Amino acid sequence: MRYYKKKEEIAKRKADVQTIGDSIKGLLKAYRLQGKLNEVDLVQRWEQIMGKPIAMKTKELYFRDQKLFVRLTSAPLKHELNMSKSKVVELLNKAMGDEVVKEVVFL
Repeated sequence: MRYYKKKEEIAKRKADVQTIGDSIKGLLKAYRLQGKLNEVDLVQRWEQIMGKPIAMKTKELYFRDQKLFVRLTSAPLKHELNMSKSKVVELLNKAMGDEVVKEVVFL
């Protein structure tokens, strides 16, 4: 009976070792959860990304099919942001480091 492992078995085991971060990323990708996680992260970071004045006028944020719906309390701000939708989408995606938002709808 053998209580020790051969050197080949030890080397083989170390070859397929991953970091925990890589394992979690792989798991999120396999279960297709990364997109939802990014959406939640963007909603939480809204004030940090867009700034406090816009965040104070924001009433509600939610996602549906990679569209971000933003309910605002200020009509002039809504008009101004509607005029620069592409900049807002670019800013949000750049801050997240991935294409999270394809379109923004201001309500």
